[in-house]
Parts: sequence; C-alpha cells; structure tokens
Amino acid sequence: MSKHTINATSRKDEGKGASRRLRRAGQVPAIVYGAGTAPQSIQLDHEKLWLVQQNEWFYASILGLEVDGTVQKVLLRDLQRHPYKQIIMHVDFQRIDENAPIRFKVPLHFVNQETSPAGKAAGVVITHELNDVTVSALPKDLPEFIEVDLAALSVGDIVHLSALKLPAGVSIPELKLGKEHDHAVVIAKHARVAEEEVAAPAAAEVPSTKSAKAAAAPAAAAPAKPAKKK
Repeated sequence: MSKHTINATSRKDEGKGASRRLRRAGQVPAIVYGAGTAPQSIQLDHEKLWLVQQNEWFYASILGLEVDGTVQKVLLRDLQRHPYKQIIMHVDFQRIDENAPIRFKVPLHFVNQETSPAGKAAGVVITHELNDVTVSALPKDLPEFIEVDLAALSVGDIVHLSALKLPAGVSIPELKLGKEHDHAVVIAKHARVAEEEVAAPAAAEVPSTKSAKAAAAPAAAAPAKPAKKK
C-alpha cells in the first residue's frame, strides 16, 4: 500500500466557539482516537485538506497523520462538509492497531469493460450494481482498491461478490452470512430486457382505462318500485 502523509497540529481550545474561530482562520478542527490511546484534538490547514480530499486514496487508504512531528497511522472515519459552501467543517481519524484486523470500505475499479464481448455488442447495457465493498484485513494487507476484470463479460452474465479476486489476507465478511448476501456487482443485459423490467412494475401500478372508468362511474340507481294502488 502506498503511503500518504497528512500534516496537523495539536490544539487545546475546544467547543463550538473555538471551532468557529479555527474555521475563520482557515483551519479545520479534527480529532484522532482509538488504539487504546486517549483522543487528541487537532487542526489541519483547510486549503491543503481540500486538495487532498479530492483523491480517492484519502478515503480508502491507511494515512500517516503527522501531529507536531510525530506520525501515527490512521484511517479517515468521518468528514463533515458545509451543506452548500466549499468548506470542510470537521474530520475524524481513527488510529489503527497493526496486529488487529479492520473492516474498511474500498472502491472497485472496473477494467476491460469496453473490450469485453458484452461491451462490444450493440444494444447491451452494463450496470455496476456496487462501486465499493467492505473488506476485512490486517492493516498491512488492506488494499486501496479491488480490480474487477470484465474482459470475459458476455451478455446475460452477472458478476457476484464471490467472483471478485481478492489480495492475500483480504476477505469479504458479508459472504459469511449466506448465499443471499452474495450480491451482484455487475450485470450485462440487452437494453430491451432492461427497459421491459423497468416498464413492467410501472404498468402494474396503472389501472386500465376501462377499469379506471368503471371505478370512477357512480353506481347505477336501482329502479323505483311502482306505487301500490289503494
């Protein structure tokens, strides 16, 4: 796994007021916790963090967090953004234990789709049902991504989680829960089939014109009985 280092400095002021002052000064309040060590409040430069967070590895790798000259290995656990401004509000990092397996969501990279039989066939829709997967591994074995080779993908094929080629020491915990958790990752089907599958549920929800008119029409009144002659 490649190494990426994020620089930060410790901070003592806490609370909403302190966080607002930090943001006005171009800093991002953050915290690092875990691995049996007390949580530590830190701050990061907003401009540098904004550039870094645009990279995929920031979310799917073990990071080297350097705080006041000391580097510790962490994972990004939470990043809060402003609802509509380009501002990072807060970041959470978790320290890792080198000897303990961790669960982490890693992205899927799809390759050779365009050159596959399904990719070269006309009128075929290839859908990516999943774009990431949660894996379990020791920190040293944690991949930045998992490659999904679609070179042999043909029309009608479905690639499931169990078909993914995982690096040594990496597993998918969800597969241990049963076959019903072996979710589809990629599906290749004819466009017409895909359209029919979408249209069928919609058609079932809309009543026919005849049924709709029948439901809307008022019930016919019963014929009045002739009055009895006295």
